[in-house]
Amino acid sequence: MAIQELRVNKLRTFLSLFGITIGIFCIIGVLATVDSLERKVQNDIKAFGNNTIYIDKWSYAGGPDYPWWKYVKRPVPKIEEMRFVKAKCDLAANTSFFCSSTVNVSYLNSILSGVSIYGITEDFNNIQTLDIAAGRYLNESEFTRGTTSTVIGNLVADELYGGAQKAVGKQITYNGKHLYIVGVIKKQGQSLIGGFNFDECMITSYRYFSGVYNPDNSSPYIMVQGKPGVSSAALAEELRGVMRQLRRLSPSEEDDFSCNDVAQFSEVVGGFFGKVTAGGWAIAGLSLIVGAFGVANIMFVTVRERTSQIGLKKALGAKRRTILSEFLLESAFLCILGGLFGLILVWLLAMGLTAVLPFPIFIAPNIVFLALSICIILGIVSGIIPASIAAKMDPVVAIRTK
Repeated sequence: MAIQELRVNKLRTFLSLFGITIGIFCIIGVLATVDSLERKVQNDIKAFGNNTIYIDKWSYAGGPDYPWWKYVKRPVPKIEEMRFVKAKCDLAANTSFFCSSTVNVSYLNSILSGVSIYGITEDFNNIQTLDIAAGRYLNESEFTRGTTSTVIGNLVADELYGGAQKAVGKQITYNGKHLYIVGVIKKQGQSLIGGFNFDECMITSYRYFSGVYNPDNSSPYIMVQGKPGVSSAALAEELRGVMRQLRRLSPSEEDDFSCNDVAQFSEVVGGFFGKVTAGGWAIAGLSLIVGAFGVANIMFVTVRERTSQIGLKKALGAKRRTILSEFLLESAFLCILGGLFGLILVWLLAMGLTAVLPFPIFIAPNIVFLALSICIILGIVSGIIPASIAAKMDPVVAIRTK
């Protein structure tokens, strides 16, 4: 009977659905977009390495009062310091040295500009997850001897060679020098927070890199990953002591290095997106409240129009709970249908945004469940007063109403 009433009053049903649809669209759209963006940023942060500390002359904290003038005078990390840290730090599982430069690369008549060349040591791939799409990664002999072997990014392979498989075994040229491609990294995608651009890079051994470039002028830093079960705070504290010992700093002297904890960035990002989500709830909540009042108003009109029918049903023996259930179901159906239309609009929005944004928009199952739960609750809340009025009507008085 409730569904039949919705079908008969199509315009009224549409107007009621529209308010709920917009409200659900706003809430689920905001939640899905913010959740997907947070997931992308958190994954980009994890790409820096799980439980990893970066020893650098620069602090990664940033901010408007960033004292760059102090950090620029600090000495850069050295490969010898990396070896000392690796030998002295008991909480470290993997330690790697990293430096980089930017070059233009070519193959035959094809040229690609702005490619990063990374010089790394053996433990780098234990800290960073590098999936190889074709060929292999650098082996121990190539690290030890500093050969001209390299692993290139997926975009470099596509632009210069037409694919990952075609790139393996070929040479790549930069600044008049040649490197032999032994592997191609699986496509990583664009990062929103910078960091390693593995799609447009060439990875070489540090021994080779230092023979071509001056590591001191190549943004060097030391990456240290803690052992399982070791907190990043404990690892950073031990590294600070090791570095102060290594650089022979007195107790009164400030650190001339920074131990940057990647985990702190994850916490900051989580707090920021929590505030954004709360703001989205506040804005979308207003839309839902408007929609709920619209449904309640329609239900009051419906009860008034069907007063004589209600009286007839009660005269024939319909109980209060039957009348109450009928109007509550009608109100709930209105909100659920509005929510489903809202989810369809969000799905279309997600498809459109995925096509233009550098990350996909996911509509998580818990968000869908939340939307349907909100619709049911709104339907009951919006219809409870009109339904109660209908259930309490005197059948004789209701039948006489015109």
